[in-house]
Amino acid sequence: MAVTSGNILDTIGALYHSLTKTEKKIATTILSSPHLLSQCSLAEISHQFDVGEATFIRFCRTLGFKGFTDFKLQLSIELATKDRQPNSLLESDITKNDDAQHIAEKLQNAINGVISETVNLLDIEQLEQVVTQIRNAKRIFLFGVGSSGITAEDAKNKLMRIGLQVDATSNNHFMYMQASLMKEGDVVLGISHSGYSKETIQALSIAKKNGATTVALTHNLRSPITLVADYVLTNGNRQGQLQGDSIGTKIAQLFVLDLIYTLIVQVEEEQAIATKQKTVNVILEQRIK
Repeated sequence: MAVTSGNILDTIGALYHSLTKTEKKIATTILSSPHLLSQCSLAEISHQFDVGEATFIRFCRTLGFKGFTDFKLQLSIELATKDRQPNSLLESDITKNDDAQHIAEKLQNAINGVISETVNLLDIEQLEQVVTQIRNAKRIFLFGVGSSGITAEDAKNKLMRIGLQVDATSNNHFMYMQASLMKEGDVVLGISHSGYSKETIQALSIAKKNGATTVALTHNLRSPITLVADYVLTNGNRQGQLQGDSIGTKIAQLFVLDLIYTLIVQVEEEQAIATKQKTVNVILEQRIK
């Protein structure tokens, strides 16, 4: 992923869990006080962050920048050109004193923020390649456990209604069995916000060994699931402490999957509309009986 002004802070959040202990300390401070860098020299930053100058430069290079000056310039551009919405509820956690109206407004801001973060993190070229792979696939499988399994089922419903041969499961035994029977020309999409779901990673690994094209939908860049994926789609939502398994995560995942669905329909609009109407008609006929 190319890190440029406009997606630096979001990318740091997506890389956070793969960073070293010292890098996490740097990342935490930057995410909480990004304007601090624009006001200080490298020596001052190193002192405030309590890390060596060489360590901070290595952190900048980990993100793909030449060094501190390049990183500082691009971050300054990012901060100057957009007013950042809260990522999840990190910057606007719900408190005991909030009434229903304030909580509704905070959730609205969180959802707006997580969609913006997802757009910043998505590699559009990879997204388009995934759409092509899905359109040409013989069979499509969606894997996920827990709430990600529910997301997989929702995507299955939408893709099935436009005529794609698609299935979804959250049972690890079923995932392994399906993955073992996959072949070249099949596509499997594994959904794991953390990127550390052992069951989903194992299923993708099995599918990949059997020749299927594998796609990971995750928030954490460089997480284990990305190592067994041919394509990686990154969704937003760095979660606040009071959120747990939040609506932001669900919205971010559904946004990416709906984007895939929309791009497929855009290319095959007449066929997609006709197929979807056919599925609607058969359901209506059953209700009339």
